[in-house]
Amino acid sequence: MKMISKIATASLGLVLVGSSVFAQSLADAKKAIDAEQYQKAKSMLKNLTATQADKDENFFYLGWVYIKQDYTDSAKTAFNKGIAVNAKSALNYAGLGAVARLDKDNAGATNNFNQATTLAGKNSKPYVYVGQAYLLPITADGKVSPADANAAISVLTKGKAVNPKDADLLIALGNAYRSQLKSNEAYQNYSDATAADPKNPGAKVATGVLWRFANNFEDSEKQFQDALAIDPNYGPAYREWAETDLRWSMNDPKMASVKIKAALDEYKKYLSLTDLSIESRMRYCDFLILAGDYKTLQQEATALSQSAGNNARVYRYLAYSAYENKDYPAGLTAMNTWFQKADPKRIIPRDYLYMGRLQVKSGQDSAGINTLRKALTLDTTQADVYGEIASSLYAQKKYAEAGDAYKVYISKSHTATLNDYLKEGVSYYNAFKLQYYSTANPKPVADTTLLVKADSAFSYIQHKASAPLAAVALYQARANDLKEPSRNTTNGYAKPYYEQYITLLIAKQPVADADKPYLAEAYVYLATYYEFKEKDDAKAAENYTKAREADPTNKQVLAYFARKGGAGKSK
Repeated sequence: MKMISKIATASLGLVLVGSSVFAQSLADAKKAIDAEQYQKAKSMLKNLTATQADKDENFFYLGWVYIKQDYTDSAKTAFNKGIAVNAKSALNYAGLGAVARLDKDNAGATNNFNQATTLAGKNSKPYVYVGQAYLLPITADGKVSPADANAAISVLTKGKAVNPKDADLLIALGNAYRSQLKSNEAYQNYSDATAADPKNPGAKVATGVLWRFANNFEDSEKQFQDALAIDPNYGPAYREWAETDLRWSMNDPKMASVKIKAALDEYKKYLSLTDLSIESRMRYCDFLILAGDYKTLQQEATALSQSAGNNARVYRYLAYSAYENKDYPAGLTAMNTWFQKADPKRIIPRDYLYMGRLQVKSGQDSAGINTLRKALTLDTTQADVYGEIASSLYAQKKYAEAGDAYKVYISKSHTATLNDYLKEGVSYYNAFKLQYYSTANPKPVADTTLLVKADSAFSYIQHKASAPLAAVALYQARANDLKEPSRNTTNGYAKPYYEQYITLLIAKQPVADADKPYLAEAYVYLATYYEFKEKDDAKAAENYTKAREADPTNKQVLAYFARKGGAGKSK
């Protein structure tokens, strides 16, 4: 941190009594920011802005802490105070540009960034923070767009020309390249940062993150260890190490339990090295979501809710964890509170996703489906949500809509299975069945395209499955039976499918008790076909007998033997 101290000292212009105290204090505040000890840094900087109110740099770093804590209004106030102190404060214009970008004010961001770089002169720091501002996450997935990354690379490259030995700038430039998976360029800048400042643990940590994204977990781990050898109390090394172990657990099932435990331990170490501020604990909550540890998340969120003051984000964590822990009333209450208290700009697509799920689980199906659809309009990558919508629609007996939703889910999801095709087919089949058997007056005309869609889904399964499936053959039979012009006609459309179903079912002896009523259904269909279509009484009797053996309580079986005078006994 010697370089930072020198920069701070140089900014004074003259060496005055007490200047070394100021430089050290500002250096300590900046070191606290780098270590993610935001409460400590904020306290120091508030003191500096009071005791050294004529130093615009103090206001900038206070504002930057607010940026890190997601308090953009407070950040803007601090940056404006810095400009009031020094109208040519390049750093504070960089800060205002960051606020504008987070508020999605692109014109304002560009104007302030241009002002910052114009005023920067031979000071590379404004370039650093303009570049970092372009890399701040503004989308739900936290990814940096190519346009923003290119803007960051452009401004940081200009800053590099001003001072090629600014380690912070080189790390930021590496991060910009890393965000676009340009690993060679990222690695070179991290290496240059280490060469420029061998005692900077941030460069080691950044290199470790680079290896993490390449799934090179062993080398990633070594970089974090190297960073901690430089500074054993450098919290971000433990945080990134935790996130690396979490990714490791997801990529290597054999290491999953060991690495998840290690990740949680490392994150707790990170927390112990920060000031345990509300913000750092909330970041821990974000980590627990990634780790899928919703039990701990609910405990942490509950504790936070008793001390978080005006930070409403705690209700998001309460809602997510309550849903995952099946505490739906508490979850819905928390989510409603979050929606009421949060700045609309802070509502993310996942919030709508959990709100919709909670509404559905609370019996508010229609509202829940609409909210889930809202989540999809905001984040179209959440293809699995179509499956949730379809399931809810099916539960409401909105079968045609459910079939459409399953169809979309299958087309968009990377995890769809043949079982999802079955759900699609059954949805369309039930939609047609409701129309076909409707007793409404006037009776609706059944939409035969629904049967075509159902049959298409069933046929796809039988074509793709390693062997024909009995359950699918049964639904194919039922769907084809509904193609009959009326309930009293028997053209045999379903015959080959019922025959296939019987073959597949009896091939696996013994037939399960749960399947016997369906086996009887198949035999009854064949019996009816032979009795009324083929006029073959012997075949009809043979199939009715087999149906009775499968299910003696079948009403059509009982009716047949009653007509034939043999209602009594099964052979």
